[in-house]
Formats: sequence, structure tokens, C-alpha cells
Amino acid sequence: MAFEDLPYRPCVGVALFDRAGRVLIGRRKGGAKGDEARVGYEWQMPQGGIDAGEEPLTAARRELWEETNVSAATLLGETRDWLKYDLPAHAGRWRGRYRGQTQKWFAFRFDGEEREIDIHRPAGGAHAAEFDAWRWERLDALPALVIPFKRAVYEAVAQEFQPFSRERPV
Repeated sequence: MAFEDLPYRPCVGVALFDRAGRVLIGRRKGGAKGDEARVGYEWQMPQGGIDAGEEPLTAARRELWEETNVSAATLLGETRDWLKYDLPAHAGRWRGRYRGQTQKWFAFRFDGEEREIDIHRPAGGAHAAEFDAWRWERLDALPALVIPFKRAVYEAVAQEFQPFSRERPV
């Protein structure tokens, strides 16, 4: 099957906002994994695949829990459209099965205490860690931190979720 004929993997992404209007990002565990194209672009927001029969919002809450241990979050909004990107030739894991990913993004307000965030034992230790570090970052700074083939998606998410990036009173 030609690359152009392959399907997109259905996926969700999560922008988790703190009280200062910043979003949680994680550094992919294992860093660049020898891929020079990734050096300096290991950061991303939580994201992952949608299970068969699963609603996108349910998948977003599950992925947030499985990657960060966060459950204290209130839905703020979602992207109007599904956003997609194609995988580059050097992306090995899904190459040959998927052309790329199509993602529905959700914005959440973090309502918990920072001690709830546990990237080393996400989902109470039930899932393997995907991140080796995390931090709060300005939404408009994210496109420059992610791997280039995801940049257009992050630019669209940053534009659409910009209203949520304002500091809110305690």
C-alpha cells in the first residue's frame, strides 16, 4: 500500500492549564533516541491513541491519567476540527501501518495540587512512564519545543486555546 493510501491513527491531545495560564509539557523518555532530527525537540503535551469504541473525551482523560497521574481536571474546551500530521520517513514504529495521526485536542484546567503530577508512576504506577521530566510552559512557546513534523498541529492548538492561557484568580 502506498504511503498516501495509509490511514491516520485516531488520537487525542491534552493541554492542561495551570492557574498562571501555562500548560504542562513532558520530555519524552529516552530523549532523541539517536535521532538527530529530535535533538532539542523532545517536549510535548500528553497525547495518545483512542481505543476501539472509546469516545475522544474519555480517551483524553485516560491519556492524561496514564501519562501524568492527573485526574483533578475540568474540561475547558476542545478543538473545532481534528488536526493531523504525516509521519516522516525516519519514523519507524508506525511506518507502514499509518500515514500519520489525526488528533482531537482538549483543554483542561488543572484543579489539583502539583504533588498529584507523577510522571514516574503515572496512573498510580499502572503504566510505564513516557516522560522523564515535566514543567509548566507558555502556550505560545510550545511550537518551538516540539519535533518539527508536529509543529503545525501545535501552532493550531496554541491559536485555538489561547483564551485559556490567561492567568486566573486563585
